[in-house]
Amino acid sequence: MNSGPSDQLWLEEQEEGPLMATAIHAGHDIRGELFPLIALDEADRAREEDPYTDFWVKVIPSWLVPNRSRFEVDLNRPRDEAVYQTPEMAWGMHLWKHQPTKDMIEHSLEEYDEFYDELAHILDRMTKRYKRIVIFDLHAYNYRRRGPHEPPADPATHPEVNIGTGTMDRRVCGHLVDRFMADLRRFDYFGRHLDVRENVKFKGRQLAYWIHSRYPSSACVIAVEFKKFYMDEWTGVGDVEQIEAIRDALQSTIPGILEELKTQEG
Repeated sequence: MNSGPSDQLWLEEQEEGPLMATAIHAGHDIRGELFPLIALDEADRAREEDPYTDFWVKVIPSWLVPNRSRFEVDLNRPRDEAVYQTPEMAWGMHLWKHQPTKDMIEHSLEEYDEFYDELAHILDRMTKRYKRIVIFDLHAYNYRRRGPHEPPADPATHPEVNIGTGTMDRRVCGHLVDRFMADLRRFDYFGRHLDVRENVKFKGRQLAYWIHSRYPSSACVIAVEFKKFYMDEWTGVGDVEQIEAIRDALQSTIPGILEELKTQEG
């Protein structure tokens, strides 16, 4: 893993079409001036990041993936909460050996602003071209927080796939979400079907809220949280076959979404 400084804040690919995807917690880089201050080791940071989501975004031709770790700046929190400064902001984890200076924090917030400026540039262009657009906001979440040898979290409250729709207007986006969930459930996942539920563990956060606020009648953000059943969340080692199958499952939903969008364009 590359933990050193990187001048490139994100990777992106932009093609024509009404769909795009993000994986805003896939990044692992920490810029050089902050790296000596970080108290967490590689494994601790990686465990709270969203590995492999940057692979899944590529089912869609247009995508935006930040390189920076959420421990530098969390793009899925409001701006005034985007830099973790206390353990309470970071799952009780003691992030800093020494607190970053005010200038360092401002630098991180400038990165936050740059990301959202770029996202606005992309979405402004898309919404001028299409009546409605869909954004896959891809994430992953932990369910073995008590330890690698302890029982996992209760499946009743931890679905394999949590679809967050708490920030959207279902009058605008509901039929798209329903089609997406139905197609995802229908996918043959090694002879069974994925447990896909809505707003059980997560409801979507800042990125979805920001997009829905800015484009209330044209943008539909589907916040997708995959439980880390496809990997060992304590070692970071993933199951390649499951990771590829999840990608295929996401791919299987695209024709249905495009069909629903085409109906609206008519």
